[in-house]
Amino acid sequence: MARARDIRLLPKAHLHLHFTGSMRPGTLLELADRYGVRLPEALTGGEPPRLRATDERGWFRFQRLYDLARSCLRAPEDIQRLVREAAEEDLRDGSRWLEIQVDPTSYAPRLGGLIPALEIILDAVDTTMRETGLGMRVLVAASRIKHPLDARTLARLAVRYRDRGIVGFGLSNDERRGFARDFDRAFAIARDGGLLAAPHGGELSGPISVRDCLDDLRASRIGHGVRAAEDPVLLTRLAEAGVTCEVCPASNVALGVYQSLPEVPLRTLWEAGVPMALGADDPLLFGSRLAAQYEIAREHHGFTDAELAELARQSVRGSAAPQEVREKLLVEIDAWLSS
Repeated sequence: MARARDIRLLPKAHLHLHFTGSMRPGTLLELADRYGVRLPEALTGGEPPRLRATDERGWFRFQRLYDLARSCLRAPEDIQRLVREAAEEDLRDGSRWLEIQVDPTSYAPRLGGLIPALEIILDAVDTTMRETGLGMRVLVAASRIKHPLDARTLARLAVRYRDRGIVGFGLSNDERRGFARDFDRAFAIARDGGLLAAPHGGELSGPISVRDCLDDLRASRIGHGVRAAEDPVLLTRLAEAGVTCEVCPASNVALGVYQSLPEVPLRTLWEAGVPMALGADDPLLFGSRLAAQYEIAREHHGFTDAELAELARQSVRGSAAPQEVREKLLVEIDAWLSS
């Protein structure tokens, strides 16, 4: 039997990681102690919290835990620490390119306003890139539960700071609330400004939410997208258009989208030819980072090393990395497979 190569040594791109959700549990505990924030046992017990977001009550609990964690980020040095540690964790898992997603309005009240908050985040990313060597960029994400006019403001701001490392515009939070088409103007602003469109869809809602992201927001990537597996016609459309789905297996199970890891339809998307980029989503709450998602593909879906290498290639191709970075990473992936 051929030996299994070390997943952590496989070069890859990480395209689905949320800002606060990237925090180390130990960092959260330290910051909560510093600022006097009382955390529930779900965030202090040393194990990932038990979550289920398939109903409103479960999603509210998930958001409450996330908001509590975010409330512990209050100073520029906290932001710098989070970004640096997220990069260190990614490098340890073989990531060579990270696109981290953030809604700066969530940090603005404690960091002096929307523009100062975004600049602090971008400064932290720039410093971290220089110090760690990890390629990093930022996706600015609007929230479905806020007014579409807020999304337009964010889209304009994201375009304005495109030269500072912003590469995309997203739409997060509960996809069961609001319509994708309500945010079409914001995405048009982002696309016209040269940013890629990467809204969430096909997680808590079914394949129709993926179709809406394609039709109304002209998405070039889909955050999650796994529920497209329920619609063969939609799978064909994604494959033919080359739209990358940012699939996060551990997150899907933790939130109750699927009951077990083998149920996550990785093979269905793979066999349909849909490009995938495995992601960790919110490691703070789901308990596993990037390399673990590849281990899930190997252990629960029978992906061979050659197939895992192709998944890594798809993550690179789906990224906003410059062409020279992509070419270098693809060569390194081939070298991993030949080792």
